[in-house]
Amino acid sequence: MSEENITRIDLDGKEVILIGTAHISKHSAEQVKEVIESERPDSVCIELDKQRYQSIMDGDKWREMDIFKVIKEKKATLLLMNLVISSFQKRMAKQFGIKPGQEMIQGIESTNEIGADLVLADRNIQVTFSRIWNGIGLRGKWKLLMEIFYSIFSNESISEEELEKLKSEDMLNALLKEFTESFPELKIPLIDERDQYLAQKIKEAPGNKIVAVLGAAHVPGIKEEIRKEHDLVKLSQIPAKSKVPKIITWAIPLLILVIIVFTFLANPSAGLQQTISWVLWHGTFSAIGAAIAFAHPLAIVTAFAAAPITALHPLLAAGWFAGIVQAYFRKPSVRDFESLSQDVFSVKGFWGNRVTRILLIVTLSNLGSALGTFIGGADVIRLFLENF
Repeated sequence: MSEENITRIDLDGKEVILIGTAHISKHSAEQVKEVIESERPDSVCIELDKQRYQSIMDGDKWREMDIFKVIKEKKATLLLMNLVISSFQKRMAKQFGIKPGQEMIQGIESTNEIGADLVLADRNIQVTFSRIWNGIGLRGKWKLLMEIFYSIFSNESISEEELEKLKSEDMLNALLKEFTESFPELKIPLIDERDQYLAQKIKEAPGNKIVAVLGAAHVPGIKEEIRKEHDLVKLSQIPAKSKVPKIITWAIPLLILVIIVFTFLANPSAGLQQTISWVLWHGTFSAIGAAIAFAHPLAIVTAFAAAPITALHPLLAAGWFAGIVQAYFRKPSVRDFESLSQDVFSVKGFWGNRVTRILLIVTLSNLGSALGTFIGGADVIRLFLENF
């Protein structure tokens, strides 16, 4: 048996065998099968959380998704992020004629065949994304979305040599490499914390011989962290948001309202100009976001009408209303859910599938409204200063 990409650790009487894989490598899947069947461990740890495991085991799960519930629970952007990252992985896997995450699937199958315990060792991906999303500002969110979409929809193919290089990079890390260079602090939730979480789960796995199937980028960190103790509860928490952004979020709309009301009382004509400016900037940018996503005409109108109002209430968002209207008039069919895994391969598929189109409408309408807040707010202040 080849020892390439295999790390053996003696941990207080336990034998831990780490297999460093590429998530789209056929060779990695074959090696996982070979190692598990020859070593016959007591436990096999795989780099999946419960959500991703269920997604693999239940291919029809998309059919059960309630798109209205997704929007109401404010998970549209998070789901969209999951889908675009999944499409990046699937596109490269398709190029080489293999299933994405085949080594994880093989790990599950081989574990069942030898009767070992299966341990889902990775942190919930929503926790990871939430910790990333909460750690960047509006500019960071824009840049993150742009870099992800550029990577997803790039038509560039990957060579065999570049594929081998991915064995030293986790799929998320590879996709967000440039972004983490611009925002070094994101390395902590994206890589370091997951190394700690994985190391603790591997260490706590039952039995005296444990095999762990991991993206190779995690192996160096796990080797360093596995002899330390880590609090899984703490690593799974979404940090409480600072009160400062929340105060600012409420203060800006309140300030805008006060300025407009004061201007109206002193100079109704100028106050009317401010109101028109606020409505037009918000409504136009939010409607443009919906239109870019090819929204239903009434969803575009809804984005335009809702944005100036929802911008004054931090707990509401124009994209939610536009998305609900879109879902009402263009409700996803069973076919949309069935073809979702294929449609995420391309720009045409993303915009054509009714599920992803709704998610795009919510996300782009909200981003347009956020842009309108800065431009419209600045114009309201400009008109105030010109008249007083």
